[in-house]
Amino acid sequence: MGESPRRGRMNLGILCFIPAREMETRVLKAVAAAGFDDITLAQGRVLQRIGWEGTRMTDLAEQARVTKQTATFLIGQLERAGYVERVPDPSDARARLVRIAARGRAALEVAMEAEAEVEAEWMRHLGRRDADRLRRILTRLREITDPYQ
Repeated sequence: MGESPRRGRMNLGILCFIPAREMETRVLKAVAAAGFDDITLAQGRVLQRIGWEGTRMTDLAEQARVTKQTATFLIGQLERAGYVERVPDPSDARARLVRIAARGRAALEVAMEAEAEVEAEWMRHLGRRDADRLRRILTRLREITDPYQ
């Protein structure tokens, strides 16, 4: 892909996306290698947005930037595979929460280990000072880019 033909350099969004894509790819590979080989990239993107206490389907769809129908379809697949469960919302008897099931927690543990390995590799490459600085800068940028913090 190289540099942008317009300005001779890539924009910050692309520069943030490339390592995010690499992290996502490596985590999904590690999860599959650990025996959770039935999780797709799309399912993983929804699964990672489920809070520990559970999350409403509408919130999952919004955070994953997919339609409610798409989120419902993906959650249905994850539920049939034993990664999530739907439970009553204790704050609203009419609503249901999607919660991570035991199999999903096991897959997420593998994912978190893989994330830590990738971050350690990146830290070795960048050096602690630059890696810490990058984390601070991206955390600050999140203030104006992440409506779900």
